[in-house]
Amino acid sequence: MFRTRLRIPRRIPALRPAVPARRSLHQLPTLQHDFSEGIPDLMSPAGFSLAWNDYMSLMVEKLNALTAGTDLEDRDMKTIILHTAREPSQAPLFNYASMAHNTHFFFQGISPTGSELPKDLAAELSASFSSVETLRREFVLTAQAMFGPGFLWLVKAGPCDYRLLTTYLAGSPYSGAHWRAQQTDMNTVGSEGSARGYFRNQVMGGKKRSGDLPPGGIDVEPLLCLNTWEHSWLFDWGVGVGGQGGKMAYAEAWWNRIDWEKVANRAGVLRPNFMTAASE
Repeated sequence: MFRTRLRIPRRIPALRPAVPARRSLHQLPTLQHDFSEGIPDLMSPAGFSLAWNDYMSLMVEKLNALTAGTDLEDRDMKTIILHTAREPSQAPLFNYASMAHNTHFFFQGISPTGSELPKDLAAELSASFSSVETLRREFVLTAQAMFGPGFLWLVKAGPCDYRLLTTYLAGSPYSGAHWRAQQTDMNTVGSEGSARGYFRNQVMGGKKRSGDLPPGGIDVEPLLCLNTWEHSWLFDWGVGVGGQGGKMAYAEAWWNRIDWEKVANRAGVLRPNFMTAASE
């Protein structure tokens, strides 16, 4: 005798509305100039792709992963840098944000042909470095002498007061982030030893501060930077064996591609004809 089996229909799960994919808040920035074919006499197309597309894509990916769901996920790079510089637990986030910021700053300061140095800016730079040629030489020689990767900055510390500033690895030129309060900070090691007098008088202005930590230096405005990380020059320029190529040749080639108009705008120095046109 056959028994009729009661078939119970399987429960069909309710359809859920599609959830749109979360947009990554940090994106690869768009540069002012198209460097897809390389930067003449500075970077080949492959060299540029390595230093910008590949490297910056990695920085953006890491930033999105580390800031997702936090108060910093929709903040700009500089804000992230200043908020994390003195938090040891946030060192990875600081490093990625600062590297992304510095790399972007470097590429913003160059153009395919370079541009003429405005006379007003040239006069102010000469007042600080004795001449523009001296500034060029100091840029090239300091970059060559940097033992380790980093960035070399032209900064403005006040009216007609320009200086060179070196930062290593992912170091930042901003005063609130230049002196990082990590458990072991190579910027502050020795502050309680033989260098105590220097830190008190030169760095801290002779004032005792809580924990004797440096205050972060004076406020400066970064105007221009040279990227000395190996991925920015080694591919195209090699190690410089026999005095050919290398980091020094790269730095000299970079000088000829500086967008001085952008530097002048950042410094608040405009050519007289620009000022006249603006007043009209």
